[in-house]
Amino acid sequence: MRGLTIGEVAERSGVSTSALRFYEGRGLITAERTAGNQRRYAPAVLRRIAFVRAAQRVGLTLEEVAEALDSLPAGRTPTKADWARLSAAWRTRLDEQLARIERLRDHLDDCIGCGCLSLRTCALRNPGDEVADRGPGAVFLEPS
Repeated sequence: MRGLTIGEVAERSGVSTSALRFYEGRGLITAERTAGNQRRYAPAVLRRIAFVRAAQRVGLTLEEVAEALDSLPAGRTPTKADWARLSAAWRTRLDEQLARIERLRDHLDDCIGCGCLSLRTCALRNPGDEVADRGPGAVFLEPS
């Protein structure tokens, strides 16, 4: 069995060897073992790692990434069609992230991060600290 060593996969994927072992432990990728118990990866593992990294950039948790990969037949490597199908469901999440970032950008100059929009208007905007029930931080920048 030749396959790729963990070092080769790390170099080609840009993912550390410790992250690869972590991904393997979470069932996101798999490796065969040599007689000397060394990991050997099929070249297709590079596409699975790219899928994991892209999904993480969208904001998915590793549990959600695992669910997406588990939805593929027999744990196969995602194809372009698989990516299109799975990523379509993630568009809503990206739209929400974009809206949250735009709100943050639009209100950043007014907010001092305490939960109200400014010290001058605090008594008007948040009399009696009514917003405290919504939690700590800049709650006016978060959706209600």
